[in-house]
Amino acid sequence: MLNPKKTKKQRQFLRNNMTKWEVRLWNDLKGKKMFGFKVRRQYGIENFILDFYCPKLKLAIEVDGDVHYFKKKMSTDARKNNKLAEEGIKLIRLKNEDLAEDYESVIVYLEDIFKARADKLNISFKEFS
Repeated sequence: MLNPKKTKKQRQFLRNNMTKWEVRLWNDLKGKKMFGFKVRRQYGIENFILDFYCPKLKLAIEVDGDVHYFKKKMSTDARKNNKLAEEGIKLIRLKNEDLAEDYESVIVYLEDIFKARADKLNISFKEFS
C-alpha cells in the first residue's frame, strides 16, 4: 500500500523536520530536476517511510545518519530493504558522511543511478547539458 493513512502524521513530521542533508538533496531532486523524473519526499510504502522515492523508476533513496548503525534501526532497515526488493523497488542508501565529504560526487552518482534505472526499465529521460 502506498502512502497509507496510518503513516501520514509521521510522514508530515519528517517532511517538516528534514536533516540538513535531506534538505540539500531535496533541492536537487524536486521539481523534476533529475532528468525530468518526479521525486517525492517522505513517501510511505506499507509501514515504511522512504526519504525520497521516484515512482516511475521504482527507485528509493535513503539518507543514513548515525542512528542507522544502532542494532534496532539496522533490523528495521533490513526489513525495509526486503519489502522494497519484494516490490521491485531499487534502494540506494547514502551516508551523511559521504554527502558531507563530497556532495557533488554523490549527485553525479545519483545521476548515473537514475540513467541506469531508466535504461533498465526502458524509460526515456531528458538529457540536460
